[in-house]
Amino acid sequence: MFTEAMTYLQTAGNNYVLTSFVFLRLLGFVYFIAFISLATQVLPLIGEKGLTPAKSILVTSSKLHAFFSSPTIFWFHLSDNALLIGAWLGIILSFIVMVGYANVPILLVLWLLYMSYVTIGQLWYSFGWELQLLETGFLSMFLVPLLDVDQAYAPPIIVVWLFRWLAFRIYLGAGLIKIRGDSCWRDLTCLYYHYETQPLPNPLSRWLHFMPKWFHQAGVLFNHFVELIVPWFVFAPVRQLAGFLMIFFQGILMTSGNLSFLNVLTILPCIFYFDDDTIRLWASWMPKEMSRIETSFFASYLTIGLLLFIAYLSVPVIINLLSSRQIMNTSFTNFHLVNTYGAFGSIGKERYELIIEGTTDAKITSRTKWTPYDFKAKPGDVDRSLPIIAPYQPRLDWQIWFAAMGGPEYSPWVLLFIHKLLENDEGTLSLLANNPFSEKPPRYIRVQHYKYHFIPPWKKGVWEREYIGTWLPPLSKKELYK
Repeated sequence: MFTEAMTYLQTAGNNYVLTSFVFLRLLGFVYFIAFISLATQVLPLIGEKGLTPAKSILVTSSKLHAFFSSPTIFWFHLSDNALLIGAWLGIILSFIVMVGYANVPILLVLWLLYMSYVTIGQLWYSFGWELQLLETGFLSMFLVPLLDVDQAYAPPIIVVWLFRWLAFRIYLGAGLIKIRGDSCWRDLTCLYYHYETQPLPNPLSRWLHFMPKWFHQAGVLFNHFVELIVPWFVFAPVRQLAGFLMIFFQGILMTSGNLSFLNVLTILPCIFYFDDDTIRLWASWMPKEMSRIETSFFASYLTIGLLLFIAYLSVPVIINLLSSRQIMNTSFTNFHLVNTYGAFGSIGKERYELIIEGTTDAKITSRTKWTPYDFKAKPGDVDRSLPIIAPYQPRLDWQIWFAAMGGPEYSPWVLLFIHKLLENDEGTLSLLANNPFSEKPPRYIRVQHYKYHFIPPWKKGVWEREYIGTWLPPLSKKELYK
């Protein structure tokens, strides 16, 4: 019986060679986008002169011990050059994976690099998809040969199961957090608001917002069906139907808003709901036959150990799923190997925006002319078209969205941002769409608070807004230094 079991573990992955090939290319794409986002934003966010410099949190006398409690290679050397070199190394390696070449060292470096940035990234890299990419990247190392870069490698069947377990937790966690969270998910009204109040709407968001109420209610029901019921299909003969519904659902989400690379990333583990024959049915251009390297005895034993390890790490995750006090997007290990997931457990019913304005006037009067700064993706100018920016994530825009929902005391980093704008800091300004004070820096900056509402798409304009009040009064350098 033992021999039969080991034979199964060695051969069962033979029909997932093409599946693994597609998965790895898409993983390379997600890593590529993630590292492009790092290369273009990391210095103004956490560099030496960034908004929240990473050096402020890397203080210890024992770097090796610190690495295991807060894993990042930047314990051993941190500089702006190091941050950029790491990001560009990630871009190069992810491109190599994307075009068809991967082995353990390449995927290990990508995983370790991205974890290093997440560890020091503070609020800018605190999103659930950071953890999800790290867990996905960790498991992917067990799909590929140790040194050979041939992706025509039969993945261990246990790793296929573990990716299905990941997809199961992602969807069920997202469904449970909604049912346990905002009452609008239970009374089927959340989509009355979501398209308008989500972080960064896209052009289709406005059309969806003005759909009939029955359409929104049906959308919530479909959401509950896919997130709460479909995950269980993995244990049934209709597993491939589950995979199709899960991927289709992510496609809908991609078209309805700019949600970073989350949707593409969530598709990744769902690919393992399909075998090679199914993928060829859907994509006739895929190769009919692929030479393959079968799973070795060593790999079979190794993945049995991996299964036991993941099972052990899954215990607190399962307890969390069953808990009425479920928390989402949380790690129970420092290396983020098995995590909890969820999204939009609560839905904002109003859209709040912060409009940051500056002036060169030496004295503030009722006649002072205020000029707004425009962000790359977040709403500001009520007539500006809605962007399509995903899977790229403008991280400053996302954090401004969070800040608008509370007072300045909950987002102290905004004062640092204002300080940088008063100095016309080149790095900070690179995160914005424009610099209205290119000739000389502003003397004062203030932050105004508004409510935004969509204008119907068949009418002129995009938004209408209602003034709430001053979020931060006019501040100069002198007042900030106080």
